[in-house]
Amino acid sequence: MLRAFFIDNAALTPAQADVPLDGARWIDLASPTTEEAARVGALGFEVPTLADMEEIEVSNRLYRTGEVEVLTVALPGTGADGKRGFGPVAFMLSPQRMITVRYHTPRSFETFPDHAVTSSAGCATHLHLFLGLIEEIVARIADLIEGTGRELDKAARDLFEGDEPEDLLEEMIRIVGRRGEELANYRLSLLSLERALTTFSLNLPPKAGQGLKQVLKAHTRDIRSLVVHADFLTGRVAHVTDVILGMVSLQQSDANRTLSVVAVLFLPPTLVASIYGMNFPYVPGMDQPWGWLIATGLMAGSALGSFLFFRWKRWL
Repeated sequence: MLRAFFIDNAALTPAQADVPLDGARWIDLASPTTEEAARVGALGFEVPTLADMEEIEVSNRLYRTGEVEVLTVALPGTGADGKRGFGPVAFMLSPQRMITVRYHTPRSFETFPDHAVTSSAGCATHLHLFLGLIEEIVARIADLIEGTGRELDKAARDLFEGDEPEDLLEEMIRIVGRRGEELANYRLSLLSLERALTTFSLNLPPKAGQGLKQVLKAHTRDIRSLVVHADFLTGRVAHVTDVILGMVSLQQSDANRTLSVVAVLFLPPTLVASIYGMNFPYVPGMDQPWGWLIATGLMAGSALGSFLFFRWKRWL
């Protein structure tokens, strides 16, 4: 899908279908087709593939080709299958326009056109659009991190105030583990954004206004603050995980202790039964018709005595 936007009186205006792209200041490519990539290529841009954008090396994610600066970041979004995930997004900045290339759907790209005018950067140029879109992305990641924090609060509250059975504790540790993975990905997104903004600031045109530089600094401070908050929540994930594992271990220890004590209860009766099962000429009571009562009484009494002893020791 291809979306084009024009800047008209410092406002962002979407272009109609099949309108020439020469005057567009922002072109958004979402899983572009060959025809859409060719239309953008005619403007002097080489549209990267998903494999190009997934390269691990920073040099392959942040580079400059001619007059076009390419900044690739990892952002949360929705994939083609409708599931939440993370994927690369490329920002291609030329002296005239901004091209964004993505193969998933970050929510910020859907909401930004309606908020572009009210962003701190405004819509004066495509560079202002870039910083405004970054602001929308950072705000979205902040909301996601805040949501993860609320889920951790709920998990901790249920853990410390509730009486969770073992099966729920196992489910809780899965939930907390997933939140930890999400936080790691959010942190990766923030770090990739910070690197992209650093590269952008180094290549910022000399004619860029002081206001644009101030917005850039504000975004960088916001990203660093969110990284610190993500690190704090990651520590909480580790703490809650340790507590859950400790409670699971305690429950398992209680079960093992009960089984051990029950097994020990049958040791004295087993000893009595073993004595009366010995193949000796004389065993007390064996030659009497009521001898089995003696053996049964000894087994029952030894089991009862062991039970009372364990109760007195509070092992049961």
